[in-house]
Amino acid sequence: MSGFLLGGFSDVWELRVLQVLSFSLMYWITLVGNLLIVAVTTIDQSLHTPMYFFLRNLSVLDACYISVTVPNSCISSLLGSSTISKAGCTAQVFLVVFFVYVELLFLTAMAHDRYVAICRPLIYPVIMSSQVCLHMTLASLLSGLMYAGVHTGHTFRLPFGPSRDIHQFFCDIPSLLKLSCSDTFSNEVVVVASGLGIGGGCFIFIIRSYVHIFSTVFKFPRGTDRKKAFSMCVPHILVVSVFLGSGFYVYLRPTAVSAATQDLVFSVFYSMVPPLFNPIIYSLRNEQIKRVITKITKRMFYSGNL
Repeated sequence: MSGFLLGGFSDVWELRVLQVLSFSLMYWITLVGNLLIVAVTTIDQSLHTPMYFFLRNLSVLDACYISVTVPNSCISSLLGSSTISKAGCTAQVFLVVFFVYVELLFLTAMAHDRYVAICRPLIYPVIMSSQVCLHMTLASLLSGLMYAGVHTGHTFRLPFGPSRDIHQFFCDIPSLLKLSCSDTFSNEVVVVASGLGIGGGCFIFIIRSYVHIFSTVFKFPRGTDRKKAFSMCVPHILVVSVFLGSGFYVYLRPTAVSAATQDLVFSVFYSMVPPLFNPIIYSLRNEQIKRVITKITKRMFYSGNL
């Protein structure tokens, strides 16, 4: 067999239908929420700032990220077919690695933006100009293509054994390494080294930025300024914590440690929860976005009545 067999959550039809319904609900909430943020930050001129520029990019990325895995899983569960071609599996691995890498860089850029806005406000327009933001985005996308290409090629150069059962609902590198019939030590070293180097470096940079931010914020007098600073930073910290925590667990643990059920649970957590959290956290915690959404809703309701 040239393809692979993706793992399912259950062989019982009723449970598969329940899984499809829950996945579909999370998928559409994620898609609508992220596209709403894209629309709001594009339509309203007051949100044309570096902070919302990166938030808009992150929302587009999350909508694409969850679309790589969830629709295919739902269709496979409904049809009772878990087969995926080698080309399809390669595409999934490439896109998942690409989106994870770029999302991490976007979250790091957002932390830097918050640091400059709060700690160095006088030179903020110079450091975070529109040209700089565009260059940061292009650099993230181009380096993400190279990073994903290297890891995908390094994974699929391996010979795979007769067992093609992937204990995930999509193809990812840790699951594929378990199927190889050759020594995967060099692949594991590359995954761990790059994960610690890039993920750890971004994590240290984000922590360093927020140490400076909070040390500056606590010097503010109690009141509106401090509350506004926290309202901008807390959502970002929550998103970063969920994303990095789940991603580090999945990619940096030894490939032979966890059971199949545990793999499935954590794959759901790192591939679906962060994109779902992004619109929920930023919509509920960000007063400016809530105000703009309310204004647009009232405008649409008023126009409908007319």
